[in-house]
Amino acid sequence: MSVTQPAPRRVRHQARDAAAVMAFSAGTSVAFALAFLLLSQLGR
Repeated sequence: MSVTQPAPRRVRHQARDAAAVMAFSAGTSVAFALAFLLLSQLGR
């Protein structure tokens, strides 16, 4: 009985996933920064 291993993920797939995580993180950071900026301007 032989067990087949799943194919390892290619480096380009890992790089694409890492780029997606970085883009999401950057977008979230910008959204929070803009939200805090808006709150600080409304609090004046």
